[in-house]
Amino acid sequence: MKFRHFAAASAVSVIALSTHAGAQTQIDWWHAMGGELGEKTEALATAFNASQSDYVVVPSYRGSYTETMTGAIAAFRAGEQPDIVQVFEVGTGTMMAAQGAIVPVYQLMADAGVDFDPTAFLPAVVGYYMDPEGNMLSMPFNSSTPILYYNKDVFEAAGLDPEQPPTTWAQVEEFSRQIMAAGAAPCGFTTGWVSWAQLENFSAWHNQQIGTLQNGFGGLETELTFNGPVQVRHWENLARWQAEGVFRYGGPGGGSDAPPAFYAQECAMYMNSSASRAGVLNNATDFEVGFGMLPYYEDVDGAPQNSIIGGATLWVLAGGSEEEQRGVAEFFNFLSSPEVQAQWHQDTGYLPITQAAYELSQAQGYYEANPGADVSIRQMTLNEPTDNSRGLRFGNYVQIRTVIDEEFERLLSGAVDAQGALDAVVERGNALIRDFEDANG
Repeated sequence: MKFRHFAAASAVSVIALSTHAGAQTQIDWWHAMGGELGEKTEALATAFNASQSDYVVVPSYRGSYTETMTGAIAAFRAGEQPDIVQVFEVGTGTMMAAQGAIVPVYQLMADAGVDFDPTAFLPAVVGYYMDPEGNMLSMPFNSSTPILYYNKDVFEAAGLDPEQPPTTWAQVEEFSRQIMAAGAAPCGFTTGWVSWAQLENFSAWHNQQIGTLQNGFGGLETELTFNGPVQVRHWENLARWQAEGVFRYGGPGGGSDAPPAFYAQECAMYMNSSASRAGVLNNATDFEVGFGMLPYYEDVDGAPQNSIIGGATLWVLAGGSEEEQRGVAEFFNFLSSPEVQAQWHQDTGYLPITQAAYELSQAQGYYEANPGADVSIRQMTLNEPTDNSRGLRFGNYVQIRTVIDEEFERLLSGAVDAQGALDAVVERGNALIRDFEDANG
């Protein structure tokens, strides 16, 4: 079954379900993908169901990432859990601590006897979801990383080369000021996800430690450390640039005000998820969009290193029958096939999770026909990940991201300087990590 033929697969699967319903084992899958991405997610299940007659995957949208994870935990306690739940990357520590509630993917595949090669996955993606021994705990599904989008028309109007995005933060400032001076746009740049793009990824991109014990991969006793000189310097600059109009703050969380500022050509550059690609191209209809890697400070030793991922993985919850778990294993095998992964990557902007899917996309001419579509992959794989750039794994990190937003807003208001803001993030964040350690240690 070809992934690109989902529409046709839909009718086939209905026939298959009616014919084989009595013999099929149902696999319940809770996910957090709404809108167009939700339709593509549902199509994955449709294609799998049409490709065989032993299992039927039933996807169910359960709200936001936080709502989906919280709902699944509550359902497990009530004995009504799904077989599969989609959990965002910052929920990894929480899921790992739920001993007895999950079935690690490496164990699931071995028990099911399904041929499975973890070395086929891109290390920069799968490394985030492995235990200290290198065993895969969950199945990468929708992985992304922040990149730079820019307005080529504004660049040209300001006398800049539209084919050359800025590579350093010095250039971001220089280009922004030239754009503003020329009247090409009133603002240089904006960003979604200050926490993810301008602190977590910023740290990894500059090979700066986020926390002790390999950014939390080494145990619950970890502590946050991203209040060092490099991070302080960057937040000082962001506050200064905001005051001078060079940078426009897009708001907490995902930064809902950032995309409209870019689409309306008010800000010439925009940093956000690589998975925003389709949305950016659909909304930026009045100008040509360019793509670039995240900028870096060229005097920081080890920069640029590699960026880290966001998005989510699929976790298997314990309690399912042996046949249900074999069905989950077969579904995961389907999801990780080169054809399915390549099409998912091309349709959504999420990263391909395997080397084979990346190479298939290359062979199909996708990157040649869609310039910039491989920026995220090149950025993620620029260098072998270090302990500082593998990712992060802290308990209560959903709450810690709220703390980051709160302290960044205090910085912008002038209530605290950059050192004070980041010191407060670390102090408040470490208290939340200790709470998690006490509850799960």
